[in-house]
Amino acid sequence: MTARERPLRAGLVGFGAMGRNHARVLSGLAGVELVAIADPAGDATGTARVPIVGSVAELIARRIDYAVVATPTAYHEQIGLELAAGGVHALIEKPLAPSLAAGQRLVDAFEAAGLIAGVGHIERYNPALQSLQTRLEAGELGEVFQVVTRRQGPFPNRIADVGVVMDLATHDIDLTSWVTGRAYTAVSAWSMFRSGRRYEDMVSIIGRLGPNVSANHLVNWLSPLKERSTVVTGERGCFVADTLTADLTFYANGAISTEWEALRAFRGVAEGDMIRYAIPKREPLLVEHERFRDAVEGKPSDIVTLHQGLRNVAVATAVIQAARTAQVVTIDGVAG
Repeated sequence: MTARERPLRAGLVGFGAMGRNHARVLSGLAGVELVAIADPAGDATGTARVPIVGSVAELIARRIDYAVVATPTAYHEQIGLELAAGGVHALIEKPLAPSLAAGQRLVDAFEAAGLIAGVGHIERYNPALQSLQTRLEAGELGEVFQVVTRRQGPFPNRIADVGVVMDLATHDIDLTSWVTGRAYTAVSAWSMFRSGRRYEDMVSIIGRLGPNVSANHLVNWLSPLKERSTVVTGERGCFVADTLTADLTFYANGAISTEWEALRAFRGVAEGDMIRYAIPKREPLLVEHERFRDAVEGKPSDIVTLHQGLRNVAVATAVIQAARTAQVVTIDGVAG
């Protein structure tokens, strides 16, 4: 086997709940060999199938080609800078960093080293959203007016270093900008602190993307109901994506008037066609890893770049600032 044909040597930093999912996918990923995991806590679950080392330096010493960073957000900068200094490509879980300044240092370090680096915004690889983005790009909805997302569920005890904005809302921030092809320009927000933690656990966001697209995001860690929905409304109707089930449905604007008076009172004055699309449903985490593997190999690949991840941190920072000040905050006006 030539050097080019050999599997990429991958490492994993962090063996918590998300880290174990990454380990599972990496262990079966074609063209990749998971050689070791770095976690100072060791293998608390007894499920690791590769050696556990205590530091990132020990992981780099295993001559890895790339690493996946699945640690709490507070450690992303320190670990990312160490990987960049060691000449290791990196896929860093979202959000990229807890602050704009930290994120910018990561961008600068990987660019200076000439390395591939990406951010794990996994919703981009959800089958429903992949299909939605393709259809919007093809103009099937016509002009896009509004994106509304709902993301709620019980509090995850594993999250202790950021609030619901940086953790959950960054999913919606990234996917909304991605599917519409537009950047956020301003946000307003209202957040609440209901669970006794220092970070917010509920937020309502209103955003503007480009000159004429509005966005509304409802996000919380307080509901027993787990919900993940994205509704995009445009001139020809609306798309509804359920990312828990990976289903995508299109509701066309009404074309046929409802003549039955009693029924019209309940269902509206006109009805259009509804289509639930049959789409291939591959695991988003596997697709994310395949895309990053291809990027490391130098193949054309669609990954979430560090610049895109940094932009998401900027929008999330603006949301936190808007909620704190009760003002509309422009994205370009956010301090690092």
